[in-house]
Formats: sequence, C-alpha cells, structure tokens
Amino acid sequence: MSQSQSLKNYKWLWLGFGVAGLLFGLTCYTIYVSKAWSYAYDEPAACINCHIMGSYYQSWEKSSHREWATCNDCHVPNDKILRQYGFKAIDGLYHAAVFTLRTEPQVIRPRESTREVLLENCIRCHSPLVTEFVKMTPNYESILNGDKKACWDCHQDLTHTAMSGLGSNNNVNLPLPASPVPAWLDNMLR
Repeated sequence: MSQSQSLKNYKWLWLGFGVAGLLFGLTCYTIYVSKAWSYAYDEPAACINCHIMGSYYQSWEKSSHREWATCNDCHVPNDKILRQYGFKAIDGLYHAAVFTLRTEPQVIRPRESTREVLLENCIRCHSPLVTEFVKMTPNYESILNGDKKACWDCHQDLTHTAMSGLGSNNNVNLPLPASPVPAWLDNMLR
C-alpha cells in the first residue's frame, strides 16, 4: 500500500471520528440542557423544565392533591416499575418532540393513553371511596362507550384548576430552573 493511499484511508477514519465526536457532544449537550436525568425521579419541579407547564404546576401546587400526590402519582402508571418507566420514556419523548418542534397546543389536554392512566390512579388512591360509597369502579372502556363517567367529568377543577392553560401564566410564581448556560460561558458572553 502506498503512502498516499494510506493517508486517504486515515482521512476517512479521522472524518468518522470527527462526526462521531460531534454527535456524542451534541447528545451530551442536549441531555445537559434538557436536564433529562431529572425525569427519572418524582420531583414535580421537573415538569416545569418546559416553560409551558408553569400554569399546570402552579395549579397543582395550590390544589388539595399537593400534600398527597406528585405529578407522577397521577400521570404515570404506578403498578409495575417497568410499565412506569416505559410510559415515562414514551410520553417524555413525545413531549420533547412536541415542545422542541413548537407544535404544542395552547391548552394541554391528556392523550388517550394518559387518560386511562389517570383513571387507574384515581381509583388506586380513592378505591375505598369509589368502591364502597359510590358503588362504582369505572373502567376506561365503559367510559369510552359512554356507559359511565370518568372522575374528571364531575371533579373538573380539583387538581388542575380552570386557571391552567391558555393565558394563565400571568403572575405565575414558579421555582424556575437555573440557566443551562455554564457560568464560564455566561461570563464570557457578557
């Protein structure tokens, strides 16, 4: 093999290393900026990593559920750990895509998969009340068929009040996350 042919092979190798390094760096930066690790835990403040969730966080914070339930207690399956983290991953990737592409609706409403999980969790926490006093344990199919009502049909403003959503970010006082820009870079840009 001649020396010029050997250099051509190394150019492709260095180009491959450069592209791989660039992709790795962009992936690490995306994970850092999005605070992706914060979604593995149960901290409600992780939900406000996305600015659009501010009013929903605030309405939860002022609700009666604040003392007893976090966002994940209602919005994520709580029966099996694999199902829980699988749901969080799929739902999180969906939310990340929607918010990154700026295609979020002005008022966020749960998707069908989330509605089913919400109902499961309402019944899980309030099962004595639902089964003994109301004598009803709705399943999601009976609600879709119109045979029964979902909990939120009657309890509309219990957790996320009417202030959630469109135009409700006025006077929202949130524990906003720190800037994702490292201090050394922020100082350099000033």
